[in-house]
Amino acid sequence: MLIIEGLTRRFGDRVAVDNLSLEVPRGAFIGVIGRSGAGKSTFLRMVNRLAEPTAGRIIHDGVNVTALRGRALRDWRARCAMVFQSFNLSGRLDVLTNVLVGRLNHVPSYRSLLRLWSDEDRAIALSALESLDIADFAAQRAESLSGGQQQRVAIARALVQSPDLILADEPIASLDPRNTKVVMDALARINRDYGITVLCNLHSLDIARSYCDRLIGLSAGKLVFDGPPEALDEAASRELYGLEAAEVMGAGPLSATTPQSSSALLTA
Repeated sequence: MLIIEGLTRRFGDRVAVDNLSLEVPRGAFIGVIGRSGAGKSTFLRMVNRLAEPTAGRIIHDGVNVTALRGRALRDWRARCAMVFQSFNLSGRLDVLTNVLVGRLNHVPSYRSLLRLWSDEDRAIALSALESLDIADFAAQRAESLSGGQQQRVAIARALVQSPDLILADEPIASLDPRNTKVVMDALARINRDYGITVLCNLHSLDIARSYCDRLIGLSAGKLVFDGPPEALDEAASRELYGLEAAEVMGAGPLSATTPQSSSALLTA
C-alpha cells in the first residue's frame, strides 16, 4: 500500500502540488490526469524522491519514504522504477546494456562500472526484453530503434529492477497512435501478469479510460477527481481541462487488448 499524506511541493511562490492525500493499493493501474502544468510529473518525481517534498509524507508498506537517506533511498528508487517520456537511454550503448543498467542496485559497484554482468543478470535482462518482444534487438544500439521500441527498452530496464511500483511519466507523449497502443499494452500486461502497481501520467482521457482502473485528476496541484474512469463525466473533465476538455476527449479510445504477436511488435 502506498499512502500519500498532505504532499506539497513549492517552487518559490508557486505551488506545484498542493496538500495531496490519497491511497494506492498494491496492484492498481492508476492514471494521473490533468492539463500540462497541473503537477502530474512533480507528483511522480516526489514519490520516487527525485524531487523533495516541501511538506507531507510518502508511506509505503509502513515505511516513511520521505525520511529515507543513503542506501535506503537508493533501494527505494530501485523498488519504485521510473519510465520517462524521453526514454533516458544511452543511445550509443546496445539495448541489452541499457536494460542491465536497471540491475545496478543489485550488483557491486565495481562490477557495474566494468560491465562485469553475471550470467544471471544477463538472463534476467534478456527475459525482460523477450516479454516485451524486443529480444531480437539486444545487440543493437539503442539509438537505432524506433521511439516505440526505445520506450519498451526503458520499460524492460524498469522491470529488471524488480520494482513494487512503476511510475510512468507521460510514456506515450512522443509516440504515434500505433506505438502508443504497443507501449500501453506492455504496461497493462506488466500490471496484470506481475501484479506491479502502475501510476501513469496521461494527457488523453480516452487512453486513460481504456487502460486504467482508477483515475486521479490534478488541477493546479490540487486533487479534484479520484474515482473509476466511468465516473469521469463531462463536468469533471471540464473542471480538469477547462477549454482543452473537448480536445483531450475527442481522440477516440484505444482498446486495451492482449499485446500483438512478436512479429507485429518487432516492426513497431
